[in-house]
Amino acid sequence: MNPYIGHESQIRGVEEHRLVGGKGDGMRLYEINNGKGLMLTVTPDRNGDIMRLRYKGVNLGYMSPCGYVAPAYYDKSGDEWLRSFTAGFLTTCGLENVGVINEDEGEQVPLHGTLANLPCERAYWTEEEDKFIVHTLTKDEVIFGRKFQFARELIVSTEENAFEIHDTITNTNDQVQPMEILYHMNMGYPLLDEDSVIEIPAAEVIARNDHAANDIRNWMHMQKPTVGYQERCYYHKFADENGKASIYQPKLNVGLEISFNAAELDGFIEWKMMGVRDYVLGLECGNCYPDGRKAMRESGMLKFLKPGEKKEYRVKVRIAE
Repeated sequence: MNPYIGHESQIRGVEEHRLVGGKGDGMRLYEINNGKGLMLTVTPDRNGDIMRLRYKGVNLGYMSPCGYVAPAYYDKSGDEWLRSFTAGFLTTCGLENVGVINEDEGEQVPLHGTLANLPCERAYWTEEEDKFIVHTLTKDEVIFGRKFQFARELIVSTEENAFEIHDTITNTNDQVQPMEILYHMNMGYPLLDEDSVIEIPAAEVIARNDHAANDIRNWMHMQKPTVGYQERCYYHKFADENGKASIYQPKLNVGLEISFNAAELDGFIEWKMMGVRDYVLGLECGNCYPDGRKAMRESGMLKFLKPGEKKEYRVKVRIAE
């Protein structure tokens, strides 16, 4: 017990709020303050993803022009997914597809899957001596089709400015199911601008298409918001399981590092989008590339879960000055 404070929220804590107005009306939010400068906004009504990430009041992530969008507005047809793509710091893509719309073995799978637009079946938080843990469970299950349960523990340290995402995906179907996941993590202004220093210590960098290949020598160089900019994507392959990517902003003396097991999350994507208002850098680890499930099946990169099988993934994020 700290004798200097009346209530623990003076220092740190987790508060639950609801949005009022706009397309986010009624959405639940967990506002997490670790007491050392790190603040996260988590959305139990959107798979427990992270909408806002701030350090000492400075924004680190990207909020798209859509803003907060409740699951009721989600439309999986065509590219309508973009109308509910809040982005935030983390949008989790999958589980039936990551990337482009495609038809795989007779099934039409939507852009980036449905997971990010599903409300959690249950959500609650607990406190331990040196951490807050947000527990969520999302059911991505349909009749005559895929059946996945997605359990997440978001572990926020109160000792350092770091958090860990620990996800467990279970195949609750009676058949083998393909499963794709992408941790679509989005860096935004003022952490991101033309002076940001990007480091991805990969063994190989591959351009997604000819447009990206034309500027591959500048994959690590950011630029000012540019009218008419077309996105560029680069695939980074690591030599071992030590996957890392970081961004440092010299004007703020603030950096962010993402670490993950690159043997398990073997598809790391850099999404470079330097447009006006559409100004974002995606540092995204996943178990596939965003070329659609059919292409991943044909390449041999598609992952599967047997009936009752579980798969765990861990991603760590650390902020430092």
